[in-house]
This record gives sequence, structure tokens and C-alpha cells, in this order.
Amino acid sequence: MELSARVLVVDDVPENLSLIDAILQSQGFEIIKANNGVLALEKIRISPPHLILLDVMMPEIDGYQLTQKIRQDSNLPYIPILLISTDDQASVIKGLALGVDDFIRKPLHIGELIARVRSLLQLKHSIDEREQMVRIREDFVSRLTHDLRTPLVAAERMFSLMQQGVLGELSENLLEVIDAMTRNNRNLLQMVNNLLEVYLYEADRKTLDYTEVDLPAIILEVIRELQPLADEKHLPLDFLWAAKAKYTLMGDKLELRRMATNLITNAIKFTDSGSVNVSLSIDDRELKQLIFTVTDTGIGITEEEKICLFDIFPTNHQRCVSSGLGLYLSRQIIEKHRGKITVDSQLDQGTTFTVYLPLNLEYNSESRCYPPGSSLFSRN
Repeated sequence: MELSARVLVVDDVPENLSLIDAILQSQGFEIIKANNGVLALEKIRISPPHLILLDVMMPEIDGYQLTQKIRQDSNLPYIPILLISTDDQASVIKGLALGVDDFIRKPLHIGELIARVRSLLQLKHSIDEREQMVRIREDFVSRLTHDLRTPLVAAERMFSLMQQGVLGELSENLLEVIDAMTRNNRNLLQMVNNLLEVYLYEADRKTLDYTEVDLPAIILEVIRELQPLADEKHLPLDFLWAAKAKYTLMGDKLELRRMATNLITNAIKFTDSGSVNVSLSIDDRELKQLIFTVTDTGIGITEEEKICLFDIFPTNHQRCVSSGLGLYLSRQIIEKHRGKITVDSQLDQGTTFTVYLPLNLEYNSESRCYPPGSSLFSRN
């Protein structure tokens, strides 16, 4: 990397430019020079260098202003910035706040200059490698989910034709088998869809379509769809809400439906006896917000499990087991709607997930919706 690394040196003093040029060229670096911030910014945007060596004091655009412009330009890749400054702590603090990576003080020491340049170039190389791995992973997930969905969707259509009798009359026993196969196929398709959605959120490529949404209507649809799963386990699946209240909010209908489906499905999955209760209410005491709860009488969640409940892959807790994609995706959807999700659980007694969503929210604002006085996890 070093032999091909391009270093942009920005200084309005010709002697300084020549000195740094000579030092770094002797180490095999390709040097690009600019004697002011305007010219430097132009060169950076045309062909981003691997490292920028930048003097603080310059006319027109000083080192701080140039750093700020570079860091605010979303079209530029990450470029390490080494700021040349006087021995002034205030300069260091200001530079770090603006996004400078490292400092070197005047007068320059040749050995220190070379060491800091090499260190920042290694940092740049490591970050570039990591970003490349992320892109490879995202591309793999995208291709994988597409390839998996195709046969699953085809199987779904074939099962539907068989259930409708289009392919001939089937016995009751065979229809029961096909029903079970259909449910399993749908579960697998849902997992693949969740994986694709997670990829979109992780890659910051998910765009939501905000419209007026009638949340009770969505939840009723979800409950009707999931009722057979509850019936199989002889679980009452109840929905409590005030029919006269207005539960309309701005949101993405499909994503809110996905969130409700994930939470209610989880409740049914981890409950063997008792019931699953869903409720909607409006709290306008502090923030006018809609409160959506899903309560079950299932196995409950331990304190260790709560730590990584909404994570895809636990990394910091060896004994922690991830809940999978559903809860992670639900939290992403809720946060995209400026909301928050909390969990209250006791082992062997049950769990309540509570979702807080703001009403009458302008989505170009920075508003957030939080449960009054709560942290992420509440306890009885």
C-alpha cells in the first residue's frame, strides 16, 4: 500500500511544501501538493488521496474549515487527516471535534512525520478492507435471498393450486399434509424475507413509504392470519382496543404489519399454555403517542437474554443467545417510525413487549417517542 499511496500535502508556505515533499518522496509515496484549501478541496473531489497532510493556518479556507468540508461530503471515502499545528491544546481539541485523525506539531521531526503517515495509511488500509468485506457480505446476502425466494414462491403457488383442487381432488389426509407443508413453506419464506429486510436496513438502503395508517386494521389482519397457529396450541388470541378511538398514524403500512406479525408470532411460538393478549391504547399525558402491547404467558426471558434480545449476532456475551432476525427487524422498523420498544418479563411467567409510536409526527423532524421515565428494559 505504501509504495502506491498518494498523499496530499496542503500548506501555503512553499518551503514547507518542498520539505515535506522531499521527506515523503524518499519513502516511496506519491505526493500531490496544494497551496490553499480551495485548490486542495478541488483535487480531493476529483481524485481522493489516501492521506491528507494539512496545515492549520491558511488563507481563504483554513485547516479546520477544510477538514469540516471533507467530513461533511458524503461522496468522499474515508480519508485520514494529519493536521500540522502549533503546540496548542485548544487546536488539538478543535481538530478532533471536526474529524482530524492525528496531529503533528511544528517544528516537524522527520522520524515522527514518517511514523505518523505510515500509521494513518495502515488505518486507511484496514478500514478499506473492512468496508470491502461488508460490501461482499451484503452482495452475498442479496443474491442468496433472491435465489432462495424464487423456489419458495413457486412452491407456495403450487400448494395453493393443490388446496383449491385445480390439480385434482385430494383426500382429507393429503390435504392436512399439504396444509402443514404450506405453513412450513411460509415460515421459511418469512425467514428469507426477514433476511432480505435486515440486509436493506443494514446497508441503509431501506426506504419507507409514509402514509396514513389505520393500525387496528393492520393488527386485525395479522391476528386473523395467525389465528390458526394459536388454535393449534389451544391459545386464546385476544385483541383489546377502544373502537371509538382514533389510532391513525403516519407510517409504512407494510413495515408496521411486519413488526406486528413478528411480535405476535413470537408470543405464540414461546407460549405453550395460557394466552396471548394484544392491546392498543393512546397516551397523551406527555407525548401524544400510541401504545401497542403484546403479552404472553410463556417461558419468559432471562436477564442475560435481554442483553442481546434485539441483536442479530451476539458478540460481547458468550452465554447470550440471539432471538433471531424478527425482533432485530422489529426494532429497526419501530426506530424508523421514531418510536421505541421495551420488554418486561419474568421467567416462567410471561413477557410483555410494548411499542411506543408517535402520533401526528412530521417525518422530516427529529422527534422521538419514548415511554415516560423508562429505560430499554423494565422490570417488575
